[in-house]
Amino acid sequence: MSEASLLGKVDFLLEMCENIANIVKRHGGITAALEDYEGQMAILMGLAQIGETLKKFDDDIVKRYGLKEDKEGAYFTRNYIVHDYEGVDLAFIDNIVRHYLPKLEQKIIALSQNLEKNQKL
Repeated sequence: MSEASLLGKVDFLLEMCENIANIVKRHGGITAALEDYEGQMAILMGLAQIGETLKKFDDDIVKRYGLKEDKEGAYFTRNYIVHDYEGVDLAFIDNIVRHYLPKLEQKIIALSQNLEKNQKL
């Protein structure tokens, strides 16, 4: 994967994290956002996009930035969201948005900063 392609994916991941944060803020919290049909659908789509995008990261980048569990977990979540025809457990999604997503976002910010620093060299 070229560095430009990687930077585009990193920027997209940060945009998805920001979008989810804005949806949560607009609804006054994670629980309220997930209880609202449009908020719920938007959060689920954002999480699915994160999983799909992380899956495209090359293994060397995943290893270098400690993203192996994140890549696997995000893709599992993506598959769970798009293939669970019986219904998604919103408590599971709440936990991801509340605890996992902020940690992932920090890793992606660090990756972004490193890529930008390398571009300036």
